[in-house]
Amino acid sequence: MSASRLDIAVIGAGMGGLATAAALRKAGHEVTVYEQARRFTRLGAGIQIGCNAMHVLRGLGLETALRAETFYPRSWNNRDAATGEVLFDMMFGPEAEAQYGAPYLLAHRGDLHAALASAVPNEIVRLEHRLVGLEPQGDGRVRLAFENDTVATADAVIGADGVHSVVRSALFGEDEPRFTGRIAYRTVYPAARLDGYPISNCTKWWGPDRHIVIYPVKPDRSEIYFVTSQPEPGFEIESWSTTGDVKVLRAAFDGFHPEVQRVLAAAPEVHKRPLVDRDPLPQWVDGPVALLGDACHPMTPYMAQGAAMAIEDAAILSRCLAGTDRDAVERALRRYQQTRQERTARVQLTSRQNRWGKGVTDVDWVYGYNAWEAPLASL
Repeated sequence: MSASRLDIAVIGAGMGGLATAAALRKAGHEVTVYEQARRFTRLGAGIQIGCNAMHVLRGLGLETALRAETFYPRSWNNRDAATGEVLFDMMFGPEAEAQYGAPYLLAHRGDLHAALASAVPNEIVRLEHRLVGLEPQGDGRVRLAFENDTVATADAVIGADGVHSVVRSALFGEDEPRFTGRIAYRTVYPAARLDGYPISNCTKWWGPDRHIVIYPVKPDRSEIYFVTSQPEPGFEIESWSTTGDVKVLRAAFDGFHPEVQRVLAAAPEVHKRPLVDRDPLPQWVDGPVALLGDACHPMTPYMAQGAAMAIEDAAILSRCLAGTDRDAVERALRRYQQTRQERTARVQLTSRQNRWGKGVTDVDWVYGYNAWEAPLASL
């Protein structure tokens, strides 16, 4: 291993983990990604790819592929659930692309994940590797132990393993994320089920104590996605992800706008999960091990920025580690932490309020950020 070419282990092959692997390889490092799942699955869910995330994805060479597979919305239109009154029309399309230097796209999560996977060689991804132990070695490297009895070592370890991060627990102890008391129902289904009724934009329908977001996820609008947020008394947090009852969902949104009723009536099935977050963590780094994405700053989905923050993390991390040798790893990781903490904490706490877009909203500080060019912290 050359002085400035590190051997880095990334734990987790979700959006953040794959973006991190691609960015670190771009910075000249050797990377191995360890993922506990047996295979990648195409979940029935959509995702909003903000202009800020698109800057990073462009730098990873993925813009052309993503434009071909995603929907280019006119705006994120916030409307009153009963009357249809426009509360705030958050303009995207060519206007946002000109202002922020990158497009805002709406995608199937599986398509974004597949694009990120295409930026990482298959041979560096180790499926069916569930991390069970981390142990610093005397030479500054880290020993990793997996449930399948595999053992590996690395110069640095990046925990991109989600809200239930094994790496976070190993570093800072076990704790549960904060359950918000709210449930998200979501699904993707063919637009043909709407019998010609057009869904041609991203719309958030705001009710008194619940909302639903609806948008296409394909350029030809052939697939429709929706996701809700609502209270559901009696839901047990242990039921982390399960099939929902579409009849219960429809009843919960009785009285919403006719467009919402049409979309829910056409849904063949839904899944539901609890909505959780955490307070901003004061520490993401311990020696040559660092957290990234939901492992250190899980957030509610109300700004559609959870994956975007992980993707931004990946670019900043790769910049901090560029040209770094083993002796400087911890300093570089602390620089990454210091660069990212203020921004991610602000997004976490803003999202928790669930007021983003309900009225006139300052969006420039979110979408105008380019992680390839943002200043790095000084240590």
